[in-house]
Amino acid sequence: MEDKRWGILYCPHAKLFGTTAKHWARVQKCLKAEDINYDFVQSESQGSVERLVKMLINNGYQTIVIVGGDSALNDAVNCLMQVETAKREKIVLGVIPNGVMNDFAHFWDFKENEVEQTVKWLKARRVRKIDLGCVRYTNKEGEHCRRYFLNCINIGLVATIMNLRRQTRHYLGARTVSFLFSFILMIFQRLEYRMHLKINREEVKRKVMTVCIGNALGYGQTPNAVPYNGLLDVSVVYHPEMTQLFEGIYLFVRGKFLNHRSVHPYRTRKVEVVEAQHALVGIDGRLMKTPIGPFTVSVESEVINFLIPA
Repeated sequence: MEDKRWGILYCPHAKLFGTTAKHWARVQKCLKAEDINYDFVQSESQGSVERLVKMLINNGYQTIVIVGGDSALNDAVNCLMQVETAKREKIVLGVIPNGVMNDFAHFWDFKENEVEQTVKWLKARRVRKIDLGCVRYTNKEGEHCRRYFLNCINIGLVATIMNLRRQTRHYLGARTVSFLFSFILMIFQRLEYRMHLKINREEVKRKVMTVCIGNALGYGQTPNAVPYNGLLDVSVVYHPEMTQLFEGIYLFVRGKFLNHRSVHPYRTRKVEVVEAQHALVGIDGRLMKTPIGPFTVSVESEVINFLIPA
């Protein structure tokens, strides 16, 4: 494979206002304008992303660009982490945001409506080694598993909201309607969970509303986290009073989430989740199968080559 030829994986999301085809046509126009040689494949479903990324890797592409959101990027880095180190070192990953959740792209200032600028930045080929978070757990079959993430792990309330959104969307269809209805249903759900966490030398043994372990922004819950310092940021949120809940929403929207009195921030290399009773777990915006028993979340430093703005 030519060293300069890109392998592009296009991940279309559910049609939002009929813009999906137009966005891809705009991407292709920009690639042609920048005289970039590329081959592309298109995912048919969530399950096909990992298969197609593996195909691009096995066919020797050294620049793999994901036209998709956080979930597609998550699948891509998990494929790369299955490759031997010497081979992975030669591969560079890039993103053109296209989806509902593009938090990791936004961290680097890649914007959905600035495709021309994004393609120019990718062409400049400024590479930075980035960290990944890693959750190690046991599944219900008793198998020892691991899963890597770029953004964050959510335990508790936020993961519950994602699950409610998935369930309500099955019946309501529209994304916005299902999300709002999920938020309303949340009020009648369990808002706190018995947890036992070990963070640095501190132990948290109490009822907790939600925990976010962030390698990057964590969808606003770990706003100071960066994926290149070899550390994870952790936000542990205790259950607030109803008036404090609305205050928390306000601070979250204003980007001052850590200022809320119920939010307890940490910075660490490892979190041990000894117990998280009945709490669902989400990874990079997607609900994952809840681990059985204790699990650990750690950071692996500088393991992926990523294209960043020039």
